[in-house]
Amino acid sequence: MTSPSSLNFDVHEIPFSRRGSWLDISPVVALHTVREQLHLVSHQTGLNAVFAFEPQTTADVIFEASPAALDWLAADGGRIQAVFESESVLRLRGQGLGLRIADASAELTPFTGTYFFQDPIDGAAVFTSYETGRRYRITSLSGTLTLHGAEALGASERAVEASGHEWEIAIEEFEAARPPYESATTFDQLVRAVAEEFDDYVQRIASWRSGSSSAVETAAYVLWSATVAPRGFLQRESVLMSKHWMDKVWSWDHCFNALALAPGLPAEAVDQFRIVFDFQDSAGALPDSVTHSEVLYNFVKPPIHGWALRKLRSILSEPIDEPTLRSLYVSLSRWTRFWLDSRRVPGHALAHYQHGNDSGWDNSTTFDHDRLIESPDLAAFLVVQFSVLAELAIELGLPEDAAMWSGEEGAMTIALAGLWREDTYIARSATTGRESKMTSLLNNLPIVAAPHLPGAVSESLAARIGEHLTEWGPATQLVDTAEYEDDGYWRGPIWAPSTALIEDGLRRAGEVEIADRISERFRRLCETSGFAENFDARTGEGLRDRAYTWTAAVYLTFAREAEERLTLG
Repeated sequence: MTSPSSLNFDVHEIPFSRRGSWLDISPVVALHTVREQLHLVSHQTGLNAVFAFEPQTTADVIFEASPAALDWLAADGGRIQAVFESESVLRLRGQGLGLRIADASAELTPFTGTYFFQDPIDGAAVFTSYETGRRYRITSLSGTLTLHGAEALGASERAVEASGHEWEIAIEEFEAARPPYESATTFDQLVRAVAEEFDDYVQRIASWRSGSSSAVETAAYVLWSATVAPRGFLQRESVLMSKHWMDKVWSWDHCFNALALAPGLPAEAVDQFRIVFDFQDSAGALPDSVTHSEVLYNFVKPPIHGWALRKLRSILSEPIDEPTLRSLYVSLSRWTRFWLDSRRVPGHALAHYQHGNDSGWDNSTTFDHDRLIESPDLAAFLVVQFSVLAELAIELGLPEDAAMWSGEEGAMTIALAGLWREDTYIARSATTGRESKMTSLLNNLPIVAAPHLPGAVSESLAARIGEHLTEWGPATQLVDTAEYEDDGYWRGPIWAPSTALIEDGLRRAGEVEIADRISERFRRLCETSGFAENFDARTGEGLRDRAYTWTAAVYLTFAREAEERLTLG
């Protein structure tokens, strides 16, 4: 088996970065915006392109990327290489090929753009960015560094050129000041060190891998490279959803990433699970999303956290200590009470969503008639969460709490039954009772609570899910309906989280054959089309953001579970 760091990937699909860094190199510079040249991009205070990298040649240039190094290779034999020395330092070197490093902003104004000067202390080129609120220092280690536009105001060229037969520079991202750059580590030593770091990461989270799961290393790189060190609001190491434009932690996405880390990085997995609970509000609600400089509470996300915690604990390579478990119990209790106390119409047993965004299925057809709905998936998630809380309460010596949560579980299970219509669940308006459309996969998500459902209901749900199954996996909207859209977000495409929740529920219901089919098809989808945000359900083409961590995480979880089933026979 070759080392994971020998992996090659397309930098147009997956950004080049390193675990811990808020920087990446990519042609993606904004929402759905791709440039011809690669850029240095920072994710502090949002996604902001800092520099455009422009090789100084008229020859064709191709890119080759591995976890440790990124190459620009010119047809005339010139070469530029990049390696992340640390989370805040990028090293570049060139042989027979110069590099222009240009300010990515068009103009300096009193509130936007980049100011550029030569530091009189060490002679380095320094760019200060209004957009990131950070400084970028370029220090020459060998060769010639030529500055253009230093101290210019307004619209002006701002760039440096690294040249010479062989040259090397360091680019640093920092706040107000740091000592002049020094390093005793050679470029080649850095490449070897980063390769070893990535190899160790893959071995930790995927020691189970075999040749039957061909995309494990790529999936691991998507997670590893999208991981950022504590900065800004995020005070734990966090896996962003992407280092393209989806550079946040959403309050259900993080659950799937935690599951992927659990086999070999238990502390990191628990931190990933806990990160959004650091921002729980006074009502117990979790934020919609968190990133470096922003916490949004205008929506929430579905309460899958009981489901995820139970699964997480079954995977972790070491148990959660009691103080942490008690803290998790309190946080999960408050999150659950939010739905009971703040999201139930007086006299109603069922909680409701206020918009599709609350469910995570932003534009699902289940929300076509009404946005405020009592939805079967929400009731099922709460049933599971009550069950998990009751188990935790018993484990922590809280029998009265256990009895209370068990009572809530029974009441919500009865309320969920009231949404059953013949062979599927409906959602209904929280105010008028009007019933929803029934052609979205969302209506079948109660399979996640299979152990709490009558066998006949689970069988019917399995059959309905089978109607959504394409060659690549479960479409989020029935393909033969008028509302289906190939690139319709939650109105057709295949998504990792819905696939993971349904596969797990089917397996718990004893519907092993269809669960196996879903797992196999989703793995094949990722191995064919990469780790996109979602996929065309008919063609398998990757859609939207092309380096999405929860997609990689679900692939790793499915692959590990498939390997375990093979081992157990």
